[in-house]
Amino acid sequence: MASEYVKKLREDIWRLVEPVLESEGFELIQVECLRMKTRWIVRIYMDREGGVTLDNCSGISGQLGDLLDVHDLPPGPYTLEVSSPGLDRPLVRDKDFVLYQGCDVSVRLEQKVEGIRHFRGRLVEFREEEGRKVLVVEMGSKLYQIPRDLVVKANLIYRFD
Repeated sequence: MASEYVKKLREDIWRLVEPVLESEGFELIQVECLRMKTRWIVRIYMDREGGVTLDNCSGISGQLGDLLDVHDLPPGPYTLEVSSPGLDRPLVRDKDFVLYQGCDVSVRLEQKVEGIRHFRGRLVEFREEEGRKVLVVEMGSKLYQIPRDLVVKANLIYRFD
């Protein structure tokens, strides 16, 4: 689990960059902050209808870099990476789980559910049940009910058929 500091840093960066991306016609998909020995790595994943080009990433990177510098986020030296979510798109927001129902996913949990911490299967459903959000993932012929708050990382699995 990410430290509280890194979690707050991600949230602060999200709040700063989301309006900029939206004003340029992009949707913010994910913010990652990784602490390396001498610097931070900040990864911004964005998307839009029709996809994202290298020129889009380059242009947005300049704007976001200036914005992060003005707000001293993250503090100290950092490397900014801006990209599309790619074929193994991260599923971060609740609306991602709703949108990609029926797709193959990889889900890693904070703790085991029915003895399993890493699920690879089909996302059958995302629902709210008694005030708790739940992913229903089919692995083999079995359905697993996974509490949303246990999800550490989730991605689409792209199939080359």
